[in-house]
Amino acid sequence: MKIVRRSLQGPIRFYRAFISPLTPPSCRFLPTCSAYALEAIEVHGAVKGSYLAVRRISKCHPFHKGGYDPVPPLKAKK
Repeated sequence: MKIVRRSLQGPIRFYRAFISPLTPPSCRFLPTCSAYALEAIEVHGAVKGSYLAVRRISKCHPFHKGGYDPVPPLKAKK
């Protein structure tokens, strides 16, 4: 499943390398939404990581406070 993760992270890496530098910083979160998405997909896998990234990006608007919002850690399996 590593190939699925990499294919999801590719567009995010492209955005960070080529599009983001052309725009002023606007993310109200730390880490940025793109860094959060990369880490969420790496830590939680393609499905849950994508879900977490979309949920985070949906909160990135002027009416949300923002601030420090790290990727949640993996829960230990019983």
